[in-house]
Amino acid sequence: MRTGRMGSRWWALGALSFAELLVMIDNTIVNVALPTLARDLDAGISGLQWIVDAYTLVFAGLLLTGGYLGDRFGHRRMLLTGVVGFMAVSILAASSQNLGQLIASRGGLGLFAALVFPATLAIITTIFVDARERATAVGIWAAVSGVAVAIGPVLGGWLLEHFSWTSVFWVNVPFGLAALAVILAVVPGTRPLAVPRFDAVGVGLSVAGLGLLTYTLIEAPHVGWGEVRTVLGIVAALSILSVFVVTQLRMAHPILDVRLFANRQFATAAGMISVAFFALFGFIFLITQFFQAVKGYGPLAAGVRTLPFAIVMAVLSPVAMALSHRFGPRFVAVAGAFLMSGGFALVEISSRASGYWELIVWSMSLMAAGLAFISGPCTQLIMDALRPEQAGAGSAVNDTTREIGGTLGVAVLGSILTSVYVAGIGDRLSDSGLPREVVATAGQSVMAGVEVAGRVPAAMSETVRVAVQQVFMDGLHNAVWAAVVITATAGVAAVVLLRGTVAGRHAAPDSQEGPFETHPPQAPDAPQGAGVRPQGEVATSQIEREVPAGTA
Repeated sequence: MRTGRMGSRWWALGALSFAELLVMIDNTIVNVALPTLARDLDAGISGLQWIVDAYTLVFAGLLLTGGYLGDRFGHRRMLLTGVVGFMAVSILAASSQNLGQLIASRGGLGLFAALVFPATLAIITTIFVDARERATAVGIWAAVSGVAVAIGPVLGGWLLEHFSWTSVFWVNVPFGLAALAVILAVVPGTRPLAVPRFDAVGVGLSVAGLGLLTYTLIEAPHVGWGEVRTVLGIVAALSILSVFVVTQLRMAHPILDVRLFANRQFATAAGMISVAFFALFGFIFLITQFFQAVKGYGPLAAGVRTLPFAIVMAVLSPVAMALSHRFGPRFVAVAGAFLMSGGFALVEISSRASGYWELIVWSMSLMAAGLAFISGPCTQLIMDALRPEQAGAGSAVNDTTREIGGTLGVAVLGSILTSVYVAGIGDRLSDSGLPREVVATAGQSVMAGVEVAGRVPAAMSETVRVAVQQVFMDGLHNAVWAAVVITATAGVAAVVLLRGTVAGRHAAPDSQEGPFETHPPQAPDAPQGAGVRPQGEVATSQIEREVPAGTA
């Protein structure tokens, strides 16, 4: 009987990982489609940033709400609701006729992803109570998160090679149906133990503050960094977020327990994850455009060239957890930050002529190794830093830091690139003799510049193409230099702040049996009577296993 229950937990982990894969792939699957979208929907660089960030912004802003709804109605029920809604909005996204419709649909996808993602980790930390098993399960969950982001461009590239850009959304439908089938088959139902009042004010302030900050950062290169509108936008966003923190401190049941950040281990690990995903999302946004605009690769070729990132991440994630057990998570996480910084440094010294195998693949491998070394160990640090009854809040914060980091990565690194490109392309082409409106078109995005190079007279074509690519490389170098500094600074900070860290401080005691027995699931979260808590059980979250009728 014990073997069956143990096996059921791992089957459930597989199903939850597949659902996680579905929503995390959508963070980056559109990246290789950006040049096509720029052409078909007449989108500039800021429009392309919004196509990416509309998803991550809503995703990040509503993750805490998704976690609350899971506590309130059952995580399995919210998981199923999220997957169904994700499929429905994917159909709307595939039917978009203009940029505004697509951005709105991407936001809708983010809303339903926010129901799926927190439920996966909450259920995992509930059904895996043995400390070592839970660490392994969390490590797998963290690896899937990073690998999904990295393979998004590969899947997107393959789809674009064979179908139109709408296929990157249609693919969510069969994937979603498969996810529903496995969730219904093997994931246990859950029900809440205690439900606090919903913090609508906190949700509104967090979404408004983060949304305004992201909007201001994306639009600043076009408006001007020193303009009143930009300065006021940043000040207003930070003010709203400050009010959010104050209100959360005063509430008995906040949507985000900011007091958790008083725990140095928790705060540092959350910050490290945020920085890692800041770097990852920003890099994917930049490198897919580099491959297509500068190197001239098609969507599939560009996507395949990001595959080493996913491979290295998948291979090294279990290695990172093993090293974390052997040497401690502080050592592994710090090494990860410096590996990511080194990977960006290699990109910083690249040029238009740099070969893929000479430089780029090694930079991606270093970044992937760094992400693997940060993601799993820091996720475990977050969960180990908390008391068992704080596990639900901790998993929500862990989820949120990833998406907030990714949102800001695209906004900040993309805006650095845009600032340099918009200013530089005008200067480089000002004496070219091209009409002003043609130069303005080239300044909308690097792919627009490449298209202009293909339309102008042959005598001018090479001049325009080289100018566009060189100015893009200038912007790329500035952006990755910022990433070098940010990731290295995170590593230095972790050396100091994680001193004395001991993994597993609040971990549940080692035991083969946890408080949740895995039985064949019944109808989704169907009310089957009171949950049964075995004698001596230690609660690990705000949910407990619902025992199906007829099992004793």
